[in-house]
Amino acid sequence: MKSHVRTLQIAFTYIGTIVGAGFATGQEILRFFTRYGHWALLTILFSAALFIWLGTKMMIIARKISADSYEDFNRHLFGAKAGTIISLFTMIILIGVNSIMLAGAGAIFKEHLSLPYQAGLLLTILGSYLLLKRGISGILQINSLVVPLMLTLSLILVCNTLGVPGADRFLFLPTDHSSINAWISPLLYTSFNLGMAQAVLVPLARHTDDERALVRGGILGGAGIGFMLLAAHFAMSSQMPGILQFEIPMGSIAIRLGPVVQMVFLLLIFMEIFSTFVAGIYGVSVQLQQRLPVAPALVAPLLMLICYVFSQFGFSSLLGIFYPIFGALCLIWVVMLVRSPMSPPPGQGKPPAGGAGGKKQGITIVSIKPAIRPTRK
Repeated sequence: MKSHVRTLQIAFTYIGTIVGAGFATGQEILRFFTRYGHWALLTILFSAALFIWLGTKMMIIARKISADSYEDFNRHLFGAKAGTIISLFTMIILIGVNSIMLAGAGAIFKEHLSLPYQAGLLLTILGSYLLLKRGISGILQINSLVVPLMLTLSLILVCNTLGVPGADRFLFLPTDHSSINAWISPLLYTSFNLGMAQAVLVPLARHTDDERALVRGGILGGAGIGFMLLAAHFAMSSQMPGILQFEIPMGSIAIRLGPVVQMVFLLLIFMEIFSTFVAGIYGVSVQLQQRLPVAPALVAPLLMLICYVFSQFGFSSLLGIFYPIFGALCLIWVVMLVRSPMSPPPGQGKPPAGGAGGKKQGITIVSIKPAIRPTRK
């Protein structure tokens, strides 16, 4: 029973790490999959297979080398000097992603609650500032609640779409894009999301003493991500091309399910955005606190101010500009992950948590932090 609970914890953490503003709102699915028409079904299955394979492999390697942070993991993949540079670049990406998360919160307030865009931004920043005082544990507990609800709503969307005219469009939806672009898109999408997910998945693996739970959790988490991608694509395909005009396309689909379900869905989207934003700000704050001569209490507010400035460009605009660029750069990271052997060279890394030579310990969800340790000189 304990092993099964750990498996679910790992799977939900994996899904919750990937499901951010672009995913939950539907913008990512539209841009990376649905707009490619009939190719989308196959490319989503391909992406899900990559999430299962590479996400599981990343956690296994992280456990075997006892990586405490994604900087440790990057130094394993690229070497000490290059790994440090890659980690700093990851920090920059996280700042950009946090700006997109914040813009997504503003879009929900403006498009579906008829409230000012700025109100969504400021409320998210205020709530994040208060929650950051408690650390990352509260956010991880939110994900354990939000992810099962998101999976349930995805199933409801599928069942509801079955009775809608044009439900079979996902099989033959036309597209003006080439097949080459269609198959590059899932590579970009998976690369970007795995590159970001390492901030949580690496320390998660470090504190897991059961490798089988990591494998099962990685498979279940990757499959869950694939199911949510398919459900969203299936629902949005039936509303093409009109759905392209919405900043929050999944919110417009939820309208068909009634006002109560719609509000619950929008609340879940906001919670996903909020938790992802806080986790990202927390991880970057830890990095900067270790590297800059600035009072720790000022780092997070300054980061949120930067994100607030960038969020003025709008959610879908930021998503369309930055995500493909970030995904292309993260392709290099994924290539190194594919090339990396599953077992590290003899003598590399510390004993894994619960492994030989160390005190056995179980996974402790509340202690997981996307922290970065400073490079030793």
